[in-house]
Amino acid sequence: MSDIWADLTWRGLVADSTDPDALRRALVAGPVKFYVGFDPTAPSLHLGHLVQLLTARRLQLAGHVPHPLVGGATGLIGDPKESGERQLNDPAVVAGWTDRIRDQVAPFLDFSGPAAAEVVNNLDWTSSLTAVELLRDIGKHFSIGRMLQREFVRTRLAGSGISYTEFSYVLLQSYDFLTLFRDRGITMQLGGSDQWGNITGGADLIRRVTGERVHCLATPLLTKADGTKMGKTDAGGVWLDPELTSPYAFHQFFLNSADTQIVERVKIFSFKPRAEIETLLAESAAAPQLRLAHRALADEVTTIVHGADAAAAATAAGQALFGGHDLRAVDETTLASALAETPRLTVPAGAVPGYAELFADSGLVPSRGAARRMIAEGGAYVNNERLSDVDGAPSATDLLYGRWLVLRRGRRNVAAVEYAGAVTA
Repeated sequence: MSDIWADLTWRGLVADSTDPDALRRALVAGPVKFYVGFDPTAPSLHLGHLVQLLTARRLQLAGHVPHPLVGGATGLIGDPKESGERQLNDPAVVAGWTDRIRDQVAPFLDFSGPAAAEVVNNLDWTSSLTAVELLRDIGKHFSIGRMLQREFVRTRLAGSGISYTEFSYVLLQSYDFLTLFRDRGITMQLGGSDQWGNITGGADLIRRVTGERVHCLATPLLTKADGTKMGKTDAGGVWLDPELTSPYAFHQFFLNSADTQIVERVKIFSFKPRAEIETLLAESAAAPQLRLAHRALADEVTTIVHGADAAAAATAAGQALFGGHDLRAVDETTLASALAETPRLTVPAGAVPGYAELFADSGLVPSRGAARRMIAEGGAYVNNERLSDVDGAPSATDLLYGRWLVLRRGRRNVAAVEYAGAVTA
């Protein structure tokens, strides 16, 4: 327990805390019960949530007790965004997403032993809360002036405006902290730094109602290479659900991290000890062309989220796609996921284009003439085999799983060809 605060700090996971010295002492003194909330405003958690899940896991491994909260109540409203009002989802949809997210959270934590986790749902204590009770017992402790000072409120008021529903969201989240403090002895809330106002609102409510002081800890937001916030739609939306982001695409996201981001991401996502990480980063810096840290991180995080088999399949698919392995050894599902991340050309049923035409139409080269020259010069590959016949065309036996061709120009430029019908040539 004595090392967890130093470890979180070294990994850059402490963006804000209410009282760093007091929190460090609490973490050293004994098990701290804490919670971290996830609102079901989508059918899956995403990469930003993974930071919270893994931080909760680190705290649990250090002996502290996590209470992941799935916001069946707050998810009906949704945390306010700076960009504009959220669309309210149907309660039945939110209930379904609540169940899905509860299932997503579970594999990251241990639900047995002295630090056993417990998933909670704020709908359990919010559904019976009356409007009068909310206004009298909770709203009475919130200053309108302070709420108006919050950055997202100022942004919204200066733009499209904000509804009373979203303006009052902080009351519900704060009520969560108060309820969990009273009923379960939870004394710390964990969340992303964009939630800081909501998190501290709960701590302030507890102080005003009970006179007790609790702790708040915020982790940094993930950013893109230019330093701006990574949203749900960035990088195609990196979701934890394999149906929304395939294990291959998930693996590729980390593998393709910018060199300027790899140190930060390794520290945040890897569970390797500090000495091993420092060695890995030093070796990677000494030989950047090998991308050692990128590969190690992609393999580790994909294993954590999707399992070792999925990580191995993603690695094999990536290597095969760029000429390192036999494409026919990659299973069909993984191959399809990998090819979904590349430019794609669909050949209609009955069409019989030659290779030069396929390379040109896929966009790998600007014209059929350029394709013929590339083939003649030995720079064209089909299913990782060098192409030599400038007038050649694929046959049925060339298609992977009866439907795919993988075209490659040089080492890194790849496109997929999908046949809508049988090839009879």
